[in-house]
Amino acid sequence: MARMYAHKRGKSGSTKVHGQEIPEWANKDKKEIEALISSLHSDGHTAAIIGTILRDQHAVPDVRKVIGQRITAFLASQEMVSTYPEDMMNLMHKAVSIIDHISSNRKDIHNTRALELTESKIRRLAKYYQAKGRLAADWKYKRDQIRLMVE
Repeated sequence: MARMYAHKRGKSGSTKVHGQEIPEWANKDKKEIEALISSLHSDGHTAAIIGTILRDQHAVPDVRKVIGQRITAFLASQEMVSTYPEDMMNLMHKAVSIIDHISSNRKDIHNTRALELTESKIRRLAKYYQAKGRLAADWKYKRDQIRLMVE
């Protein structure tokens, strides 16, 4: 969504090589990794943080190749899914921080615009997740109630 509101080219990132086998040094114990994912989720970590912890501390370069599914799919199969998707929660946290900033800096028109753009992204994601059945069909974004959703 970089080019929608800014005249920039967006983010460029590396892609994983398909068909790559798991390295010999990698942790390949499926039961141990599933237990780690469950315990890290119960500690309050998100799926992205869980993947980073598994990569950096437990020698699991690609969880999907070891357990056969993504971390979010595994958590959904274990019925440990959160109320709101992770990307939407990140945008909500960002909106709350911008709202806090604007409440103390009323004349900051640039961050007022940033809040409008962030709220637009939240509404667009909500529309997508409602179509996928991940959010309730009657869910609406309300600026005065967002703090309750995030905390």
